[in-house]
Amino acid sequence: MKNLLIVLSGPSGVGKGTIVNRLLSSGGFSLSVSCTTRAPREGESEGVSYFFTDRQTFEKRISEGGFLEYSEHFGNYYGTPKDFVYEKLKYSDVILEIEVDGALQVKRARPEALLIMIAPPNEGELISRLEKRGSESKEKIRERVKRMDYELSKKNLYDYTVVNDDLEEAVKEIRNIINSAKANS
Repeated sequence: MKNLLIVLSGPSGVGKGTIVNRLLSSGGFSLSVSCTTRAPREGESEGVSYFFTDRQTFEKRISEGGFLEYSEHFGNYYGTPKDFVYEKLKYSDVILEIEVDGALQVKRARPEALLIMIAPPNEGELISRLEKRGSESKEKIRERVKRMDYELSKKNLYDYTVVNDDLEEAVKEIRNIINSAKANS
Protein backbone atom coordinates (compact mmCIF):
# COMPACT_ATOMS: atom_id res chain seq x y z
CA MET A 1 0.00 0.00 0.00
CA LYS A 2 1.20 3.41 -0.95
CA ASN A 3 1.31 6.21 1.63
CA LEU A 4 -1.41 8.83 1.32
CA LEU A 5 -1.37 12.60 1.19
CA ILE A 6 -4.37 13.55 3.34
CA VAL A 7 -5.73 17.09 3.41
CA LEU A 8 -8.07 18.15 6.22
CA SER A 9 -9.88 21.46 5.97
CA GLY A 10 -12.85 23.10 7.59
CA PRO A 11 -14.07 26.22 9.31
CA SER A 12 -12.32 27.66 12.33
CA GLY A 13 -13.65 26.02 15.49
CA VAL A 14 -14.80 22.83 13.79
CA GLY A 15 -12.22 20.68 15.62
CA LYS A 16 -9.59 20.09 12.93
CA GLY A 17 -6.68 20.40 15.35
CA THR A 18 -8.19 17.98 17.83
CA ILE A 19 -8.94 15.46 15.07
CA VAL A 20 -5.42 15.77 13.66
CA ASN A 21 -3.93 15.23 17.13
CA ARG A 22 -6.04 12.07 17.59
CA LEU A 23 -4.89 10.72 14.23
CA LEU A 24 -1.24 11.53 14.97
CA SER A 25 -1.38 9.86 18.38
CA SER A 26 -2.55 6.61 16.77
CA GLY A 27 0.69 6.38 14.77
CA GLY A 28 1.42 5.93 11.08
CA PHE A 29 0.92 9.60 10.25
CA SER A 30 3.19 12.61 9.86
CA LEU A 31 2.00 16.19 10.00
CA SER A 32 3.20 18.53 7.31
CA VAL A 33 4.98 21.63 8.56
CA SER A 34 4.22 24.83 6.65
CA CYS A 35 6.68 27.53 5.67
CA THR A 36 5.91 31.17 6.52
CA THR A 37 7.40 34.63 6.26
CA ARG A 38 5.83 35.81 9.51
CA ALA A 39 7.91 36.09 12.65
CA PRO A 40 7.77 33.26 15.18
CA ARG A 41 5.34 33.70 18.06
CA GLU A 42 6.17 32.87 21.64
CA GLY A 43 6.44 29.10 22.06
CA GLU A 44 6.82 28.35 18.34
CA SER A 45 9.91 26.54 17.15
CA GLU A 46 11.63 26.17 13.78
CA GLY A 47 10.74 23.00 11.93
CA VAL A 48 8.02 22.07 14.40
CA SER A 49 5.54 24.95 14.33
CA TYR A 50 6.67 26.32 10.95
CA PHE A 51 9.72 26.72 8.79
CA PHE A 52 10.37 30.45 9.21
CA THR A 53 11.95 32.29 6.30
CA ASP A 54 12.20 35.73 4.74
CA ARG A 55 10.05 37.03 1.89
CA GLN A 56 12.86 36.92 -0.70
CA THR A 57 13.65 33.26 0.03
CA PHE A 58 9.95 32.34 -0.03
CA GLU A 59 9.41 34.08 -3.38
CA LYS A 60 12.48 32.33 -4.83
CA ARG A 61 11.01 29.02 -3.73
CA ILE A 62 7.70 29.94 -5.41
CA SER A 63 9.51 30.66 -8.69
CA GLU A 64 11.26 27.28 -8.43
CA GLY A 65 7.94 25.44 -7.90
CA GLY A 66 8.91 24.47 -4.36
CA PHE A 67 5.42 24.52 -2.84
CA LEU A 68 2.45 22.18 -3.14
CA GLU A 69 0.34 25.20 -2.28
CA TYR A 70 0.88 28.70 -0.98
CA SER A 71 -1.02 31.88 -0.27
CA GLU A 72 -0.56 35.29 1.24
CA HIS A 73 -2.53 36.41 4.29
CA PHE A 74 -2.15 39.68 6.18
CA GLY A 75 1.11 40.48 4.39
CA ASN A 76 2.79 37.14 5.04
CA TYR A 77 3.24 34.08 2.88
CA TYR A 78 2.28 30.58 4.02
CA GLY A 79 3.00 27.44 2.02
CA THR A 80 3.45 23.69 2.06
CA PRO A 81 7.01 22.75 1.00
CA LYS A 82 7.03 19.94 -1.56
CA ASP A 83 10.40 18.51 -0.53
CA PHE A 84 9.33 18.15 3.12
CA VAL A 85 6.05 16.44 2.23
CA TYR A 86 7.57 14.13 -0.38
CA GLU A 87 10.28 13.02 2.07
CA LYS A 88 7.67 12.26 4.76
CA LEU A 89 5.52 10.34 2.24
CA LYS A 90 8.34 7.82 1.85
CA TYR A 91 7.74 6.65 5.43
CA SER A 92 4.14 7.45 6.40
CA ASP A 93 0.84 8.97 5.42
CA VAL A 94 1.09 12.76 5.59
CA ILE A 95 -1.64 15.04 6.93
CA LEU A 96 -1.96 18.64 5.78
CA GLU A 97 -4.27 20.79 7.90
CA ILE A 98 -4.83 23.71 5.55
CA GLU A 99 -7.54 26.08 4.35
CA VAL A 100 -9.75 25.29 1.36
CA ASP A 101 -7.99 27.33 -1.32
CA GLY A 102 -4.67 25.67 -0.46
CA ALA A 103 -6.35 22.26 -0.40
CA LEU A 104 -7.65 22.77 -3.92
CA GLN A 105 -4.16 23.81 -5.06
CA VAL A 106 -2.84 20.54 -3.60
CA LYS A 107 -5.55 18.56 -5.43
CA ARG A 108 -4.53 20.18 -8.73
CA ALA A 109 -0.86 19.36 -8.10
CA ARG A 110 -1.51 15.88 -6.67
CA PRO A 111 -4.87 14.54 -7.93
CA GLU A 112 -4.43 11.42 -5.80
CA ALA A 113 -4.49 13.52 -2.59
CA LEU A 114 -7.38 12.63 -0.29
CA LEU A 115 -9.36 15.77 0.59
CA ILE A 116 -11.61 15.60 3.66
CA MET A 117 -13.78 18.55 4.69
CA ILE A 118 -14.61 18.71 8.40
CA ALA A 119 -18.00 20.39 8.83
CA PRO A 120 -19.85 21.54 11.93
CA PRO A 121 -23.28 20.04 12.65
CA ASN A 122 -24.73 23.53 12.17
CA GLU A 123 -23.84 27.21 12.38
CA GLY A 124 -25.14 27.57 15.95
CA GLU A 125 -22.85 24.80 17.20
CA LEU A 126 -19.85 26.38 15.47
CA ILE A 127 -20.62 29.76 17.05
CA SER A 128 -20.95 28.08 20.45
CA ARG A 129 -17.54 26.39 20.04
CA LEU A 130 -15.90 29.66 19.00
CA GLU A 131 -17.45 31.47 21.98
CA LYS A 132 -16.27 28.73 24.37
CA ARG A 133 -12.70 29.28 23.20
CA GLY A 134 -12.89 32.74 24.75
CA SER A 135 -10.24 34.02 22.38
CA GLU A 136 -12.46 35.61 19.75
CA SER A 137 -14.31 38.93 19.79
CA LYS A 138 -17.92 38.99 18.56
CA GLU A 139 -16.67 40.66 15.36
CA LYS A 140 -14.03 37.94 14.82
CA ILE A 141 -16.67 35.25 15.35
CA ARG A 142 -18.90 36.92 12.73
CA GLU A 143 -15.93 36.98 10.31
CA ARG A 144 -15.23 33.31 10.93
CA VAL A 145 -18.89 32.38 10.38
CA LYS A 146 -18.89 34.35 7.12
CA ARG A 147 -15.71 32.49 6.10
CA MET A 148 -17.44 29.21 7.04
CA ASP A 149 -20.08 29.82 4.37
CA TYR A 150 -17.34 30.21 1.76
CA GLU A 151 -15.40 27.17 2.95
CA LEU A 152 -18.43 24.89 3.08
CA SER A 153 -19.46 26.05 -0.40
CA LYS A 154 -16.34 24.21 -1.62
CA LYS A 155 -17.14 20.88 0.03
CA ASN A 156 -18.41 19.40 -3.24
CA LEU A 157 -14.81 19.69 -4.53
CA TYR A 158 -13.59 17.45 -1.68
CA ASP A 159 -13.54 13.67 -1.74
CA TYR A 160 -15.42 13.41 1.57
CA THR A 161 -17.22 15.57 4.10
CA VAL A 162 -17.30 14.49 7.74
CA VAL A 163 -19.62 16.25 10.18
CA ASN A 164 -17.92 16.69 13.56
CA ASP A 165 -20.98 16.34 15.74
CA ASP A 166 -19.35 13.71 17.98
CA LEU A 167 -15.54 13.82 18.11
CA GLU A 168 -15.00 10.07 18.55
CA GLU A 169 -17.37 9.25 15.70
CA ALA A 170 -15.76 11.85 13.41
CA VAL A 171 -12.27 10.46 14.10
CA LYS A 172 -13.54 6.91 13.52
CA GLU A 173 -15.18 7.94 10.22
CA ILE A 174 -11.98 9.65 9.03
CA ARG A 175 -9.89 6.59 9.95
CA ASN A 176 -12.34 4.42 7.96
CA ILE A 177 -12.06 6.75 4.95
CA ILE A 178 -8.25 6.62 5.12
CA ASN A 179 -8.18 2.83 5.54
CA SER A 180 -10.52 2.39 2.58
CA ALA A 181 -8.42 4.74 0.42
CA LYS A 182 -5.24 2.86 1.37
CA ALA A 183 -6.85 -0.48 0.55
CA ASN A 184 -7.79 0.85 -2.91
CA SER A 185 -4.43 2.48 -3.67
